[in-house]
Amino acid sequence: MIDHIDHIVLTTHNLNQCIDFYTRVLGMQLESFGNNNERKALKFGNQKINIHEYGKEFEPKAHLPVPGSIDICFIASIPLEKVREKIESENWEIIEGPILRTGAIGKITSIYIRDPDLNLVEIATYNQ
Repeated sequence: MIDHIDHIVLTTHNLNQCIDFYTRVLGMQLESFGNNNERKALKFGNQKINIHEYGKEFEPKAHLPVPGSIDICFIASIPLEKVREKIESENWEIIEGPILRTGAIGKITSIYIRDPDLNLVEIATYNQ
């Protein structure tokens, strides 16, 4: 019945810091949409992350939307070593990894960082 995830919603304390991290550090593309382009999203591949600012969420929303509550894994389109180099070049701390884990369709190697709202961001590549 379900094929894939189209988008998720991330709640942030600081819209500008959130956008900066996901565009500058992770290379996502910013999209503005809605009436007067007041809504923001981060696009990558065939997915996106809609951004809600804490206290100014759009309806409908999660029951208790709070910053820092997401634990998400992204699959990289480049080798994990290149991801690590990019993150380090942006002076962003890697808190763990590389480490072996299990992804949705097999074994992955992951590194972990935190975004400005302290969400846990795992970036991985599938092992060949």
